[in-house]
Amino acid sequence: MKNYALFTISKLIVFTLLLSSCNSTSKKETANLDEARKAIQESNAIYFDSFKKNDASIFIDRYAEDASILLPNAPQIYGKEGAAKFFRKAYDEYGLRGGKFITTAIYGDGVEYVTEEGLWQSFNSKGELMDDGKFLVLWKKTSKGWKMFRDSFSSNRKAK
Repeated sequence: MKNYALFTISKLIVFTLLLSSCNSTSKKETANLDEARKAIQESNAIYFDSFKKNDASIFIDRYAEDASILLPNAPQIYGKEGAAKFFRKAYDEYGLRGGKFITTAIYGDGVEYVTEEGLWQSFNSKGELMDDGKFLVLWKKTSKGWKMFRDSFSSNRKAK
């Protein structure tokens, strides 16, 4: 009986330590996810300013050095040079002048990477809705803060 009581107390101590460990890890991860969420919101808030101001540098700064943009119906583009070309095409050829992101979820532990899921809308110079769709962005924590690492999106409209 004495061994059983000692065994039960030992199990209880181990269980308490494990539970305590899980709780402290969970709080740390939540704090990191909150930091990522705030940085993503701030980045998204100024993303479309680049088109309002015709300033590709604002747009390019949203992306990591080793980023890639996974365009629908087009080859993947890489790095800041690819982001600059994408900006020029969206501005000059499509007339993109503004937009809106609606983040619906953020996943991950907030340590190195997080994934953002959401909806987007794009507007022309008259403020008219040009297109809308959904997106999935993998964000990477860099020495310059949270940056888009993989950016994938698609329209809700039928292809022409």
